[in-house]
Formats: sequence, C-alpha cells, structure tokens
Amino acid sequence: MGSSHLHCSTSMAPLLFCFCVVASLMPEFTAGITRHYTFNVKYHNVTRLCNTRSIVSVNGQFPGPRLVAREGDQVLIKVVNHVSNNVTIHWHGVRQLRSGWADGPAYITQCPIQTGQSYTYNFTIQGQRGTLLWHAHISWLRSTLYGPIIILPKLNESYPFVKPYKEVPILLGEWFNVDPEAVINQALQTGAGPNVSDAYTINGLPGPFYNCSSKNVFKLKVKPGKTYLLRLINAALNDELFFSIANHTLTVVEADAVYTKPFETGTLLITPGQTTNVLLKTKPNSPNATFLILARPYFTGAGTLDNTTTAGILEYEHPITTHHTSIKTLPLFKPSLPPINATKFVNVTQFVLNLANKFRSLASKKFPANVPQTVDRKFFFTVGLGTSPCPQNSTCQGPNGLKFAASINNFSFALPSTAMLQAHFSGQSNGVYTTDFPANPLVKFNYTGTPPNVTTVANATKALVLPFNTSVELVLQDTSILGAESHPLHLHGFNFYIVGQGIGNYDPNKDPAKFNLVDPVERNTAGVPAGGWIVVRFMADNPGVWFMHCHLDIHTSWGLKMAWIVQDGPQANQKLPPPPSDLPKC
Repeated sequence: MGSSHLHCSTSMAPLLFCFCVVASLMPEFTAGITRHYTFNVKYHNVTRLCNTRSIVSVNGQFPGPRLVAREGDQVLIKVVNHVSNNVTIHWHGVRQLRSGWADGPAYITQCPIQTGQSYTYNFTIQGQRGTLLWHAHISWLRSTLYGPIIILPKLNESYPFVKPYKEVPILLGEWFNVDPEAVINQALQTGAGPNVSDAYTINGLPGPFYNCSSKNVFKLKVKPGKTYLLRLINAALNDELFFSIANHTLTVVEADAVYTKPFETGTLLITPGQTTNVLLKTKPNSPNATFLILARPYFTGAGTLDNTTTAGILEYEHPITTHHTSIKTLPLFKPSLPPINATKFVNVTQFVLNLANKFRSLASKKFPANVPQTVDRKFFFTVGLGTSPCPQNSTCQGPNGLKFAASINNFSFALPSTAMLQAHFSGQSNGVYTTDFPANPLVKFNYTGTPPNVTTVANATKALVLPFNTSVELVLQDTSILGAESHPLHLHGFNFYIVGQGIGNYDPNKDPAKFNLVDPVERNTAGVPAGGWIVVRFMADNPGVWFMHCHLDIHTSWGLKMAWIVQDGPQANQKLPPPPSDLPKC
C-alpha cells in the first residue's frame, strides 16, 4: 500500500500542530491531503487452473493494490516500469479536471513509460466519491494490470445511505492461460476473432466450477443482521457480466462513482469499465447454508465466447456452539442468471434495457443532476463492426477472407506514434491527427436492418474539436454489420448523462419526447444496446484531448475509438497547464 502524507505533520512544534487542527476546522482549509503511492510494474508468477505463468502486475499483487483517497485529495502515483513492455496506467472514471497529462491512454495523452523509466501521475479528485478502477491502457495489458480506486467522502461527510458495517471491493476479471499479448497479436495478424479467455475471476480467483480450481475460491465471510457495501468492478477484457448472489437482494446505491436513487435487484449487469456499489443486507439469523456468488457473460455477438461461470461463496459466521458442522455439509444455494446466449432470447436484451432504466441520479439538493437542458452541438455516431482489406499475398481468417475491424461513423481509429495531447498543446498536430471526424455517418442506411453489402471501414486518426463549455448531445447507434452487438462506450475526462435509450434505429422526430432531463443516470461508461441506441449529454468543460472507445478490448484493438479535443477557455483556470517535466517521450 502507498503511504499518505498529511500537509501538516503531528511531529512539528506543538504550536504549529495546534494551528493545523484549527486550520482543518476552517472551511477554506478542508481542501484535502496529498497521498503518495509507488506502483512498481513487475513480472510475477501466478498459478490458476494448474497453469503457472509470469504476469505483469503492480507491487507483486493480483489484482493490484487499492488506491484509496478522499474527495478533494491530491494523488501522486509514481509508476516505475520494470518489464519489457511499454506501460501506461489509466485512472478510469477520474474526471482529470485540467490534468489530462495524467489520464493515461497510450498515444492519446502520453507516450508510454518505457522499460526502466518512471512517470508520476498527478491529479486531484474533485466532486467525485465512490468506486472507480485503475488499469493499464496499452494493448491488452489490463488483463492483469488493474485494481480498485476507492474514493471516500470528505471528512465529516457521510454516505446518503445506511452506514455499512464493512466495505468489500469485488473485482470481476478474466484469466488467460497464455499471455494475452500473444492472443491479440495473433488475432490482429490473422484478422480473425481472438482466442477467448480460460476463466472469469472474482478478486483474481476463478472458483470451483473450473478444472483444477477448487482451492482458488473467493469467500465473502459475513455476520448475520449486518449491511455490507460491495464495491463491484468489472475489469474483464471483453465481456459484460451478470452478477448475482443466491437468495439475497442487492440495493444499488452508486454507479461509476455517482450516487443513484437506491433500487433493489437480484441480478446486475456490469460492463467492462463500469462500477456499481451495492448494499448487501445479510439475513437476521445465521442460516444453515452457504450461497454462491456468480458472474457470467451477457453475450450478444456472433463470435466465440468464454461461456463459463465464475463463482465465489457467501459464508455466514456461525455461532460457536454449532462450529462442529463442517461447511461442506451445509446446503449450497445457487442463483439463477439469465441465459448466456442473449441472441436467442430477446427477453434478455429487454431485461438488460429494463435494468439500465432503473439507474437514476440521486438528483438531490446536495447531489444535483446538472443535465444540460439546451444543446449547442448534436452528433450522431454509428458504432459497430466492419472489415478491412487483407494484405496482398496473404490469407485472412476474418469474414469473407477479410480482417475484422470496428469503427465509429465508419472510421477505424489508427493510433498515432506520438501523443495527441502533446501535439495539440504545442500546436503541432500536422502529421499526427486531423480534426475532421464526421459529426454524422457519411453513408446513411437502415442501421439495425439488413446490413449493406460493403462492410469495409476507413482507417484514419481523426478528432472532433469542441470549444470550451460546449453542451453536447451525442446519439450512439449500434449497427447490424457483421451482427448487432452491445458496445460499452467509455468517455475519458467526463461523466455524461444517459437521457434516452432504446432498441432499433434512433428516431430524431419521436425519441427526444421521451428523454429524461430530470434525473438521468450519470456515468463514464455505458452499454449501447445490441441493435439499439443511447443518447448522452455532457458539458465540454475540461480542456484537453479525450479518448472515447468501446471498453471491449478487442473492439478497441479493431479501431472502435475516437478522440474529442476540448479547447482552452478564456479564464486562467480553464486552460490546460503545460506538460510535467517527467512526461514520457516516444
């Protein structure tokens, strides 16, 4: 764990210490403290499913260490790269207000940290509290390089719900028996879909349903009659996951580090990059039973799938008298989850949509929902799969002998070889990117109907420029090209409000009448429904270059990504500061 340093040390002279105490009680001094962490990126051996492999991890931990801070704290994380891969780390969902240099996506806001080099990420957490995650943001390294970000409320502030007896981070992940870098490299070379993972994990453990995994089981030990806050994080590479605990309901209280109106559910769906805080109320008396905690994929595509289930166990602490009862003899209850292949069950897609509609902002006086009521700029983006040509004199294993690709408005994003933010800041974008990303699809068609015959996408590095404080409305429309599929879209540097969503093609004449502009959920990652659409609104109040991409890593690798450039505002505090001196070089 990293150490935390208060601005005023108790070892100073008593007089100064007294001043510190008094100062901390005065409102202008409650700005927060500075927390220092060191993340050593190293190899370490991990054994799962009887396979031992050397993984890239932080501080020898898998999943990685917790990053804990309070709202208002400044966080400094020195990342030291001891491995042969280039590395960056993204603090997923942290707003990074005027600290775009610390955002982390490789070649967007920074060049990667090379072997033997280090970089200190420096940012302040403003107006956020709850659960987020950190993960590598280059190639597929986040398969093992990830961990929780826990943002506590400011001192003397409480949760807008019952104070939990205990808080437990639960990270859902994917395990590969082979190096995921080899998996993605092979897929990009052949043009085919990648080999799927070998297991899903709960806090790094696959659970009892896998071969040679009976000992690698996550156990949640609870006491009866208590309320636990579970901080759920989906850190899987390529799968949206259903989550459920047998015979227990979960009360959702927060999503993507924003409080929500509480609602109860037996099953949750969490896309990669999303976080959900839930309250688990344990039974009043210790039941003579154990309960499975399950996670398994929600799959809408046509490709291959790791259709397995990871399981943990909810165990009640038993009173001492009955302790001779072995845990193995207790009945084990299993939750029922929606069927895996959602394409055969329209009701699953409807269930997912209904669940998404239950998420609402708290929209209270203290935690308002500042939804832009008027819009300066409207955009319509199609998101989906496509193909790119097979190189001459080679054979490709993608659709029709071509290579799989993915795009937004038919442009597949090509990563530049230098960081866009540096090019933008120095005014030297020539040869790095162009600013003509289309605001609407260049070719209109029946997006969710019979797909067009030509499936090829264009390849380019394009961005969209927004003046500071532009209010934006963005329609994200899934396409049925090579099969309709759900796409969890993540926007860096901002939260957005999901004001509308539906199945089929978005109708600009009818659908806006149904928008929720009062208490829509506020998120940083949202699933565009398979064969459907969502409409989001946000204020472009954060200067910099901000990545937007599908959080299924294979789709990102195939090009389902783009960048927004938000210009500086007129005031001094609305401008992007110059790059830090230790910013890595390409």
